[in-house]
Amino acid sequence: MRVSKFAEEPIDDYLPQNGNRGYRVSRYDLDLTYKVASNRLAARAEITAVTTREQDRFALDLAQSLAVSKVLVNGARVAKYTHQHGKLVITPAQRIPAGGALSLTIQYAGAPRPVRGPWGEVGWEELTEGALVASQPNGAASWFPCDDHPSSKASYRVSITTDTPYYALANGTLMRKQTKASQTTWVYEQAEPMATYLATVQIGPYRKHRIDTRRGAVPMQAVLPLRLRAAFDHDFARQPRMMEVFTEAFGPYPFDGYTVVVTDDDLEIPIEAQGISTFGANHCDGERGSERLVAHELAHQWFGNSLTISRWRDIWLHEGFACYAEWIWSEAAGGPAADQLARSAHRNLAHLPQDILIGDPGPARMFDDRVYKRGALALHSLRLLLGDPKFFNLLREWTARYRHSSVTTDDFTDLAGHYSPNPLRSLWDTWLYTPALPALPPPPR
Repeated sequence: MRVSKFAEEPIDDYLPQNGNRGYRVSRYDLDLTYKVASNRLAARAEITAVTTREQDRFALDLAQSLAVSKVLVNGARVAKYTHQHGKLVITPAQRIPAGGALSLTIQYAGAPRPVRGPWGEVGWEELTEGALVASQPNGAASWFPCDDHPSSKASYRVSITTDTPYYALANGTLMRKQTKASQTTWVYEQAEPMATYLATVQIGPYRKHRIDTRRGAVPMQAVLPLRLRAAFDHDFARQPRMMEVFTEAFGPYPFDGYTVVVTDDDLEIPIEAQGISTFGANHCDGERGSERLVAHELAHQWFGNSLTISRWRDIWLHEGFACYAEWIWSEAAGGPAADQLARSAHRNLAHLPQDILIGDPGPARMFDDRVYKRGALALHSLRLLLGDPKFFNLLREWTARYRHSSVTTDDFTDLAGHYSPNPLRSLWDTWLYTPALPALPPPPR
């Protein structure tokens, strides 16, 4: 993929073509009309931002599969706009000073398709009957103009108008649903700040049902085909208990509710989104064969969705924590203890190449399974050194202090240092910044 000439200073060296300078988005208002049969999207985006410096042009990330027909800045037609190499570059009729209001209105349409990259295709994807959005790490631009970088978090309103037989879901709370003839409009509000790659739309032949939870618990619901209901009820039955375990371990759940989507199609892996996790029909096998993944995706609501990395090199803060949550759940559910799973993972890693830095794996390896497993082992080593009371107090302070914010590895290691009487530099150096696999500390007595 070519890098736009406008992107002279990369925001992130892992995705140099993504992200933009000169403004900070606070809100996206997206009005989408989608035809399932023809995969046709017609949309209007209103983006509210503040300029961070004076400049004559502003850029947004937007895939070339979508054609722009109209652009306004602060209600006025622009002097010029161009759309090349995945960048929509806008020149306002008048320069906007630093700290000024920047309101962008963009009308666009096309046949949305995933964005190709080193990690495969990500973004808007057609299903056999419907569509889904899986944008990590750079697929948000496949369906709306945006500042597509994880450090750019904003609130959202998403309106989806689609054919009436289909269920449409987006992040946040359903504010309104209105049917007129053959089309239904669904309007969702996501008040908490959200990174662009976590924004999603799910459209399919689904039905919604509420998951039974105890009084006062986090509301949970499922959206799935009727044919999968019985298998889902068995495979995801322990999810309310999982929520209780994670709330105790990590602190309060950071959003108003949690939704699980199961598509009518098989999916290679589950999909993370803010307040939502999406699984394929193959993840409902009637035998709880994917319960490890159910735990992993739920944990991302704390680690990845509420606390979101400021730069992609720190991806272990998402995946290492979510992987460790799998082990915490296993232990709480009467399966193998976290220490047993950690030592098994360590043995497996010992047979793999020792050529990756978990704290800076490089763009080609940011989703390498070793980032997940070795990140989890770093946390287990920290737990063994601190002991359970300090370790879980640390995790709860971590999620509380940076709730709905952007984080870095330094933020976590600095906070962890306050819980240890001894310096932790050697632990971080060996686990995060040394290729060789360190030994695990002795098991707890």
